[in-house]
Amino acid sequence: MASDALTPSSYISHHLTNLTKPIGEGAFWQVNVDTIVMSWALGIIGLGLFWLVANKATSGVPGRFQSFIELMVEFVDNTVKDIFPGDRKFLAPLALTIFVWVFLMNLMDLLPIDWVATITHGLGAPAWKAVPTTDLNTTFGMSFGILILILYFSFKVKGFGGFTHEMFTAPFGANPALWIPNFALNLIELLAKPISLGMRLFGNMYAGELIFMLLGLLGTIASFTLGGMIAGAASGLLTWGWAVFHILIIILQAFIFMVLSTVYIAMAHEGH
Repeated sequence: MASDALTPSSYISHHLTNLTKPIGEGAFWQVNVDTIVMSWALGIIGLGLFWLVANKATSGVPGRFQSFIELMVEFVDNTVKDIFPGDRKFLAPLALTIFVWVFLMNLMDLLPIDWVATITHGLGAPAWKAVPTTDLNTTFGMSFGILILILYFSFKVKGFGGFTHEMFTAPFGANPALWIPNFALNLIELLAKPISLGMRLFGNMYAGELIFMLLGLLGTIASFTLGGMIAGAASGLLTWGWAVFHILIIILQAFIFMVLSTVYIAMAHEGH
């Protein structure tokens, strides 16, 4: 669908629409096909890159790519060590997986959306969102996965009785009159972690993609008139500047999601 055939609102709405497939009768349930395909493909690419480096790793002077991967692994491991000084056999690989996967998904935001639309329309897809983290299903799926791990380690470390006791007696004390306020406060705190974790990543990436669209719309009024040439030049310059700045957002949001996930799981090993 050519962007010049669209109004600004329909242009933005079109690029923010997922390719969905209904499941079952009545189409009550549906799957965002583009989100699943992109997230799985990027996950496989991330695993493939690490497998390739591990398979070709040398004990001598490493190549540039091997050095970069080793530096990333060491950076993530040191970050986890600063947060959780205990056994990191599970937490460090999890943190590395989160960081790399979220980074790769965020990185798709640098692809020109009109190029993506042209290719996917040519393949017969009426809509396609290339950035999985602009889909709330993705960010909430990952954040509620972290919630499951929080609950798992809470029960594993504290036991069912210890976790239940903590939910009803912290932070105000064990007086039976305070059980309900304690439980309500702890429940809100527990649920706020995945909700804020998912919303933060989604909000930042969604806003970044929306800004790219607005800058792209500015370029659609480019012409050989003075005003049109100014608009075209402004669109190109601002898009380039935003892309450079957005690289920092892409990395920062992946890092924040990784760190907060690690912090929340580390907190599950502790008591009030």
